[in-house]
Amino acid sequence: MEIVVDQTLINTIISIGAGAYALLLKSMWDTVKSLDYQVGKLEVSVAGEYLKREEWKQDMQRLFDKLDAIETKLDGKADK
Repeated sequence: MEIVVDQTLINTIISIGAGAYALLLKSMWDTVKSLDYQVGKLEVSVAGEYLKREEWKQDMQRLFDKLDAIETKLDGKADK
């Protein structure tokens, strides 16, 4: 029994394989583009939520003011 494979069958098989491969590559490319967009949005979101230097200074000043008040009270108690 001899199997006869003509050029049309070979071309069809190669075309189906190439089409499937192209579909896979297109899907991967779309996913990469989507991830790129999501990372860009995340970068903007994170950059907007940083603690500002002035806020940090104000918070630290309030903390030191409280510590100074505690120290003053402790000094008052130690003097008695």
